[in-house]
Amino acid sequence: MKISMLAPLLALGLAGCATEEQTRALAEAEAAYRALQDDQAIMREAPKDVLRAAETLERAQRFQGYLGSGEDVRHYSYLSQRYSQIAREHAELAQGRERERQLQRQRERMQLALQGARVAVPRQDQQEQLISLAATETDRGLLMTLGDVLFPANSTELSPAANRTLLKLVQFLQLNPARSVRIEGYTDNRGDEEDNQRLSRARAQVVADLLVSLGVEASRIDVVGYGHLYPLAENASARGRAQNRRVEILFSDEQGRLAPLR
Repeated sequence: MKISMLAPLLALGLAGCATEEQTRALAEAEAAYRALQDDQAIMREAPKDVLRAAETLERAQRFQGYLGSGEDVRHYSYLSQRYSQIAREHAELAQGRERERQLQRQRERMQLALQGARVAVPRQDQQEQLISLAATETDRGLLMTLGDVLFPANSTELSPAANRTLLKLVQFLQLNPARSVRIEGYTDNRGDEEDNQRLSRARAQVVADLLVSLGVEASRIDVVGYGHLYPLAENASARGRAQNRRVEILFSDEQGRLAPLR
């Protein structure tokens, strides 16, 4: 008698679990699709995948209204989530290709500008060149500071404002082949320490890669990221944090010797 009473209770419990599972699966699929709709880049770059995500989500929602259709709800919810994920991945790939094309066009423009500068600008002595670079003498040697205007927030992509400054730097290095540089990246103190260190080095590496693409030998460039260490100002204010987000170019002496790492 007890066993016969227990069986229906177990069945009800299992049915309840199944219902909760399909409801959760459908809610996750709906959330993933809503996120796509809020991202115009995804809607533009991956319309077919977005449409598939919508169609399979609609099927899942339709089956939700029928008894005994839990498996169908979970199946189409899963498919909708996967299509949402695929749409996001396709959009990221497309955006990455576009960024690469933009970077290539930027390099080509800078190479043309550099060629024009070689023709148009008479050779200056080193002191005049350093003044044009706004390099200052420090206890570590000559130092040039590139502010955070060179990078959008939390990005390693160079902004158009970087072009003129970096062209001057390339010119200086080409006119002074014995000189080498250390490119140092810094961040403010917001965020994870490890992420900051990684971002700071990545930004320094972007500058180094651009110099190499414009003809500076990689052997003359050292790259290091210091994260939020060695701030120039207090991180308590937006202005102070902006000062601390920077890339610094440390110049060697005329024999190519760089100061020790910090």
